[in-house]
Amino acid sequence: MRSSLRNVLLAAITICGVGALSALPARAIVFDLTSDHCTGGCGTAPFGTVDVTQVGTGVHFVVDLANGPPNAVGWAQTGAADFQLFKFNATGVVLTDISVIQTFAGQTLAGQTGAFNGDGTGTFSFGIACITCGNGNLGISSNVDFTIANATIADVTVANALGNIFVADIFSGQTGNTGPVDAHVGAVPEPSTWAMMILGFLGIGFVAYRRKPVSAFRLA
Repeated sequence: MRSSLRNVLLAAITICGVGALSALPARAIVFDLTSDHCTGGCGTAPFGTVDVTQVGTGVHFVVDLANGPPNAVGWAQTGAADFQLFKFNATGVVLTDISVIQTFAGQTLAGQTGAFNGDGTGTFSFGIACITCGNGNLGISSNVDFTIANATIADVTVANALGNIFVADIFSGQTGNTGPVDAHVGAVPEPSTWAMMILGFLGIGFVAYRRKPVSAFRLA
């Protein structure tokens, strides 16, 4: 009787946990842009963040540059970063999967593809560029905001051979220099990610418990 009651309680806890997880909103995994490759240096890091969120069968990106103090950062577009505002790699993605929200007033942002390695931070296959902007400091600090259809977060956070995941081309208001900065370390999981992991372990433990044979002891 106790064993049956315990099984019922474990099943109820698992079901309630899954229900609670399904009610959680989509949460972003956040990467900090911290590695400085600017000629002369771009000052105090982090230079911004890259928020990556799974939304249904696609992934939403928001690249948000630091607005100080101590460092107010804006966008640059230089040959050092292949004239790309932002670069990344992706598995199983084609250019038509990328949809860019037009956040630069009076300008046009677009996804591009190629073998981008102008800054020595390693090769990247995709970029977001301002195709109507000039070169150098753009005087723009608006977020770069885009979505990738038919992809998972794992597909679009692939590090290159040098261990870099993302690169942004920036202007530092602190030093007056331009150049690439990158994110090259994994993000700490958000609370919803931890909840999913815990529930997964709980489910595995419950299944293992159910399958464990019960030894029978009998006195002679």
